[in-house]
Amino acid sequence: MNKEKLIEKILKTIKDKKISFIELRFTGIFGQDHNTIIPSHELEKSFETGTWFDGSSIEGFVRISESDMYLRPDPTTFFISPFNNNEKIKIGKIICDIYTPDGEPFLKDPRYILKHQDEIARKKGWIFKAASELEFFIFKRENGELSVTPHDDISYFESNIAGNAPEIRLWIMSHMEDIGIKMEMGHHEVAPGQHEIDFVYDDAVKMADYIQTYKYIVKSVAYLHNYEATFMPKPEVGISGSGMHTHFSLFNEKGENIFYDKEKELSDIANSFFSGILKYIKEMALITNPTVNSYKRLVPGYEAPVLICAGKKNRSALIRIPATRNVPKSTRGELRNPDPSANPYLLFAVMLGAGLKGIEENLPPPIMYDDNIYELSREERKKRGIGRLPNDMGHAIKFFESSKLMREILGDELFDFYLETKIKEYHEYQFNQISDWEISRYFNI
Repeated sequence: MNKEKLIEKILKTIKDKKISFIELRFTGIFGQDHNTIIPSHELEKSFETGTWFDGSSIEGFVRISESDMYLRPDPTTFFISPFNNNEKIKIGKIICDIYTPDGEPFLKDPRYILKHQDEIARKKGWIFKAASELEFFIFKRENGELSVTPHDDISYFESNIAGNAPEIRLWIMSHMEDIGIKMEMGHHEVAPGQHEIDFVYDDAVKMADYIQTYKYIVKSVAYLHNYEATFMPKPEVGISGSGMHTHFSLFNEKGENIFYDKEKELSDIANSFFSGILKYIKEMALITNPTVNSYKRLVPGYEAPVLICAGKKNRSALIRIPATRNVPKSTRGELRNPDPSANPYLLFAVMLGAGLKGIEENLPPPIMYDDNIYELSREERKKRGIGRLPNDMGHAIKFFESSKLMREILGDELFDFYLETKIKEYHEYQFNQISDWEISRYFNI
């Protein structure tokens, strides 16, 4: 359906369903979901000329002297909110692109940055597809206040008939399906109160849109059940953290998976793409794992990758090549270090950019390790040339700061602001926080 027909259909739906208001949504530099609400009768004008807003009030966007910006709704992202709907108030939601007053795309719009990388790939005849597995925790609310107590005490794939974990997942998945976002499966994860719901493969820009909507739905469903959901990577010590394992591959315009090779199983393009990510992963880490807390998940012993290598079916590898039973469309890589605190638009942009760089550089296939690399000694890892992800956010900042590729992918303006903000964030943690562990360890010195 072309854009004009789709807009016409949306406007008719709004009239027929008596939608009162439209929430115009966009994503900030660090993944925050922003919105402004307009009466539904204003949406047609917004499609035509945009809706103006003050860009200087959004962190990192523009200075106060150049604050005027406008939102242009993307009609492919429209849905009717499953929440807060009653006879008097029904709300539609739609994701927007951001533009400057002269009609140019805003260069620090994360969605634009992914679209730009996507366009580079499409000019080569390639379509980047992805599917993420977002894990999250649900904690109890006691007397209306958040408590860091998981809402259940079961583990991986377990079912608790007496509890309501399956019910919460079913509500989340039902709402997602109702608004047109296809889910593959949902299940309980390893840690108490931890869940995972997986998406069906789609184009990367759509997948990033889906992730932002998914977070909204997960948090809303949890809240309506008197719980609190968090996508924080590691809310408790001694348990598995939450990851955002991301499956990915390139397709051509005929819908054929070009990662597949009938003779070799993996094509040369696939191998160079994997090698590109492995080569640049340290520089990407501040995007894939952007918080202080991210690195408390990336420790051995909790199924989180810390070593830089690839492996077939090997869950200790950074890039895993899942079993496909020789199904061409299923041939893919799985990047296992990202976590849900990452901005999905920037995450997919740097994954695609690094993979394309690997193809451009004609990088050789990565060595596949099928043994448990966690069990290798430091000397053995060094002998095999297996590197390690940054130990903490400080190390990630250093790799990011010197990266020409990250600057090229993100653009000077976003790169510089992102770096400056993350340095301040890390220094605030490093120099202005005294932990309980420090008090316990050093108080009696």
